[in-house]
Amino acid sequence: MENLNFEFVSPACAKPLRRRQGFRNSDFGFEENEMYQEFHGLSEKPFALTPDPQFLFLSESHRTAIESLLYGIQQREGFMVITGDIGTGKTTISRTLLERLDKNVKTAVIFNSFLTEEELLESILLDFGIPSKGRTKKERIDALNKLLIYLSSHGKNAVLIIDEAQNLSIPVLEQIRMLSNLETEKEKLLQIILLGQLELDQKLRSGELEQLNQRIAIRHHLVPLTRTEMESYIYQRLMVAGSQGSITFSRPALHGIYKFSKGTPRLINLLCDRALLGGFVEQTHHIEKEIIKKAKDSLLGEETPRPSHSFSLPQRLALLRFALLTTFIFLLTAIAIINQNYLSPVQHAKNFIWGRIQNIYFQVPGTIPPSVSAFPLNKEPVQHSAKNEAQKDSEKESQEVSK
Repeated sequence: MENLNFEFVSPACAKPLRRRQGFRNSDFGFEENEMYQEFHGLSEKPFALTPDPQFLFLSESHRTAIESLLYGIQQREGFMVITGDIGTGKTTISRTLLERLDKNVKTAVIFNSFLTEEELLESILLDFGIPSKGRTKKERIDALNKLLIYLSSHGKNAVLIIDEAQNLSIPVLEQIRMLSNLETEKEKLLQIILLGQLELDQKLRSGELEQLNQRIAIRHHLVPLTRTEMESYIYQRLMVAGSQGSITFSRPALHGIYKFSKGTPRLINLLCDRALLGGFVEQTHHIEKEIIKKAKDSLLGEETPRPSHSFSLPQRLALLRFALLTTFIFLLTAIAIINQNYLSPVQHAKNFIWGRIQNIYFQVPGTIPPSVSAFPLNKEPVQHSAKNEAQKDSEKESQEVSK
């Protein structure tokens, strides 16, 4: 047999899997996570959405899936398919499978399923640690075939895992089928595992992929957790995260979680994570159905909105008009009070001056007296001035008669 020497490299995408510590992506900030973890006595978040194999809960369906895949790899069955609804744990199973494979199994994992045929071949070679020296499809397939023969001759196996496989196009799936032809007279050189949502199974059963569908040796569909499994799932994750049994859920609370999640692990994680934050806010380690309801409403965006201290533009204009009107009324009231109590001497002085002006005008023949409306005079001084003028007229008439 030809002596083949391969130069294995470590691509950036082939980093070892490690358990993440501290901050994880969630709906809350780092400070809130730290505070609620400390309050509940947890070393890390028990309900993070990252597929951490440490938190794996083996339901009956998940256990069957992992055991079936391990058997198919060991027996070199070729094609294997795992389907399941969103959030049922497909990616977690693939991570767990990687941890359980021994060192004689070399793996390539493809997470980006939006690839062309050429990109898929290049990604497979890179993830297997082989630099893609060829540019054509044939050159890349030949390079992969040499690698598989080399591994087989040394008693090793090769596994290709493609996640989110429902996004693969028909031509790419046909290309994957062609890779399954890389085999010896006795065994398959490459074990291919496709993980995807329900659309993957529908696509595989289409007429265009009939040949590929016939080659699938192991097929398993993941189902959600039962009510009993969900409760065990919750308490197992709490225990792994460091809980010593202090965090408890009431029966109605567990019923509310199952009603919301229908046994889907991702939805369970979302709701329980929010519920633990609610327990921190309420300063309690016992989660009741009221906290679950608030957590659910928060996730669905149905929280009762808090009173806002900001106002819209029409509201601000209405408030401004009200403030101006109030200020105007206050000023009018103040002026009236000041005029009544403090300015009466000034008003009397104005009335006296007005009377003198009238006398001067009456003494000039043909002069029209000023309009009374020119000055706001009190009625009593005007009447007093009119009486003086009438008295003067009578005196003039008596003087003329005497003459």
